[in-house]
Amino acid sequence: MNDVLLRELIPAVTAVLVRRGVDFATAEDAVQDALVRALTTWPDDAPRDPKAWLITTAWRKFLDTARSDGARHAREIRIASEPPPGPTDDTGDTLDLYFLCAHPSLSPPAAVALTLRAVGGLTTRQIAEAYLVPEATMAQRISRAKRTISDVRLDTPGDLATVLRVLYLVFNEGYSGEIDLAEEAIRLARQLAAMTDEPEVSGLLALMLLHHARRAARTTPSGSLVPLAQQDRTQWDTEAIAEGVAILQTALARDRLGEYQAQAAIAALHADAQQASQTDWVQIVEWYDELLRITDSPVVRLNRAVAVGEADGAQAGLVALEQVELTVPRRTAVQAYLRERAGEVNSAAHLYAEAARAATNLAERDHLTRQAARLNALLH
Repeated sequence: MNDVLLRELIPAVTAVLVRRGVDFATAEDAVQDALVRALTTWPDDAPRDPKAWLITTAWRKFLDTARSDGARHAREIRIASEPPPGPTDDTGDTLDLYFLCAHPSLSPPAAVALTLRAVGGLTTRQIAEAYLVPEATMAQRISRAKRTISDVRLDTPGDLATVLRVLYLVFNEGYSGEIDLAEEAIRLARQLAAMTDEPEVSGLLALMLLHHARRAARTTPSGSLVPLAQQDRTQWDTEAIAEGVAILQTALARDRLGEYQAQAAIAALHADAQQASQTDWVQIVEWYDELLRITDSPVVRLNRAVAVGEADGAQAGLVALEQVELTVPRRTAVQAYLRERAGEVNSAAHLYAEAARAATNLAERDHLTRQAARLNALLH
């Protein structure tokens, strides 16, 4: 049995039931029951049309549940009396479920968890392990999310930008637990790209591929962070880079630039340099300027300051950094880096130590502490 096929079918089957008026939680329960039955029957008697089989089985499960409870609301009784759904549009149904799971009424963590559960087909245990929280905690989070959207109807277009933000949050969560969330986000982005004609979806997929291509070089065997300039570029995944660049070029040719395309263009310029010294920092600054016109984000301004420091010198970078608020995360670390490049070793050492104390990520804290120690050793 193909487990990947089952996971690919889950969102479309769930969306069919929701579109028919079944509330989200009940629809997902029915689909999960159908999946359990598939796991026991398909190895010996695989259907010719797996999706139709799952829809029929899930629908019958819902009908059985609705008919067995006389206290069901009239809406559910009406649904139960209707004929089973006929042929459906896989693309529209699945896309609707993306929109539903990224509904504006949900918090980002809830939207991420629900997307992984309903669209990604992951179990609650797998999601909990990936987020390093108890399974009971994740189950409660998902249950609350289901209740929040229980009355949302699939009769209005969803917000694609919100869906893309949710997928990017999934991608950035890392690699803990049984499920590699970065690879899961890429899988879902591929699925979304196949269903839409929106360049920004392709831009996000390209961005994910280009970042993921550097994964093997980002840390040492002991888990220490390796800065981009010091990474062994022979460890980068050239096939993923080539695919990401090709997808990006196709998206940019549409001449509908968005933030993910601009970010992917910056990542592509980094990937294009065989050595750090060959990086086209001038063009990277130009892309950051484009990105600022699209979204005036403090994080974009922070990253632009680094790029300016590389393109025009550390002092120019420090001037650009003055436009970034003091409360922006990692600002102190960037200031330390630029101060060191400007030859202000004593100031940089203090700033690295300050940034280490503020770091919330252990690997980042260790890296910044080692930078401070390295400069302090030079001073004594």
